Amino acid sequence: MNKLTKESLDNIAKQSRKEEKNWIKVGMSSCGIAAGADEVLKVLIEEAKKRNIQVNIKKCGCVGMCSVEPLVEVNVEGMPRVTYGRVNKDVAIQILEDHIHNHRLVNDHIYDIQVKK
Repeated sequence: MNKLTKESLDNIAKQSRKEEKNWIKVGMSSCGIAAGADEVLKVLIEEAKKRNIQVNIKKCGCVGMCSVEPLVEVNVEGMPRVTYGRVNKDVAIQILEDHIHNHRLVNDHIYDIQVKK
């Protein structure tokens, strides 16, 4: 095993910061699932495939806003990272069409925005 140096640790940190350009994360904690996150995930996967929208759709754990589940976090290159809440089937499709495909935010369901630096 090699000794870790400051340089090697910096390289590890840089690699972990590299992330995919376009992705969607669906909160699949118990409160999210109880609120319908499993259906939202299924709709996102099916509709993205049907519409040939290139985005990586992932599951994640608790996001911490149980009262507005299901939560969906969206990252699209050139746009702020957005967390949408109270997402149902119709909102999921709107996120794919408006946010992912047309680069417009779905204002009525935004609960958090992280502007990228």
